[in-house]
Order: sequence, then C-alpha cells, then structure tokens
Amino acid sequence: MDNATRLIVIRHGETTWNRATRIQGHTDIPLSALGLAQAERLAQALADEPLAAIYASDLSRARQTAEALAAVHGLPVRQDRGLRERAFGRFEGLSWQEIDQGYPEEAARWRRREPDFPVGGGESLVDFSARCLAAAQRAAAAHPGQSIALVAHGGVLDCLYRAATRVALDAPRSWQLGNATINRLLATPDGFTLVGWNDDQHLAGLSADDIAA
Repeated sequence: MDNATRLIVIRHGETTWNRATRIQGHTDIPLSALGLAQAERLAQALADEPLAAIYASDLSRARQTAEALAAVHGLPVRQDRGLRERAFGRFEGLSWQEIDQGYPEEAARWRRREPDFPVGGGESLVDFSARCLAAAQRAAAAHPGQSIALVAHGGVLDCLYRAATRVALDAPRSWQLGNATINRLLATPDGFTLVGWNDDQHLAGLSADDIAA
C-alpha cells in the first residue's frame, strides 16, 4: 500500500448543542469553550504528524477545529461542503426527547436506521453516505502516499468507519464517535481500511468544569 493515503479523520470539538443533545445537521453552530480547548489539545497531539493537507467541512464547528490544527502545521484549511454533517431538515435544533415526542413515527424509523428514509425531510443515509465518502475519496486521491487530515462530523466518521469495516448502514453502531478524537484510516482507489479509532488520550483530564464559559 505504498500509494495509500493515510487519513486522520476527526470529529469537531464539542458545541453547546452537543451537550444539550440537540441535532445540528447543517445548522452552523460554533465550538463551545470546551470545544475550543479540545481543538487546541488535538492540534498539539498531532503537531509532529507529516500532514500534506487539511480538509474540513465548511461548517464553523469543523472549520474552527481544523484551524487550530492548521495553525500548528502552517497549512491552509481546504473547505469541502461534501464533508458536512447529514442534513436533518425539520429535526435540526430539536433534542432527541423533543423529536421522540413530536415525531414518534419518524423517530422510530430514524432509530431503525432505515437507509432510504430522508430523516426530517433532509438526507437519507444512502445519499449522505455517498456524499461524504465521495468527498473523502476525492481528498485521498489528491494525496497518494501522503498523510492528510479530514475534520468533519460524527455522521461522516460513522460512514467512514462502516465503509472501512464493511458494516451495513442499517446495522446498530457499537463504536465511539468522540469529539476531537484521533481516528486513522488508509485510503486507496479500492476503498478504506481501518487502522485505529477514537484515540482520546490527548483529552485526558479536560472537562467542561475546567473551562470558563
């Protein structure tokens, strides 16, 4: 795999909506104070990585996380809308509890992970997965044999994990998608391979209680 692209894929740092379990989707929510601190810890943890490029979703929470990493490496952040979170339509801004109460039938279909269901009138899992995997493959194809970072969202990382481990879109998730954790894949024209997942050692001891609002 000499020409494989080494991917470091990162979910953005925490936002206030993450903490409140509100669905963000395409809604542009910035990082919280804790999220900014997580991004700085992440940047320091990856300071010695030989990154050739940094790609990010154009939404603030991913872009801010990527900017902390880019500052350490002296690289620009290459924004790609294809790395955005899944669009959740009318569910955006609502908590899980509010969705369960207001849209019980749709909530049940969402929890069953029906691949063709456009949740909240937004994107289906099939369409979302195709979009974000194509964006990751585009970035990887531009850097064969190099290391790059992709800073995106929980849903994007979930799709990448499934693609790398050949887990179906409708299968229950048993892996973590931690904010600002380090996840490693290899990418070739044939697909993705899992190397390491949800490394959070650099975040040890960091909590909202320690960060000024």
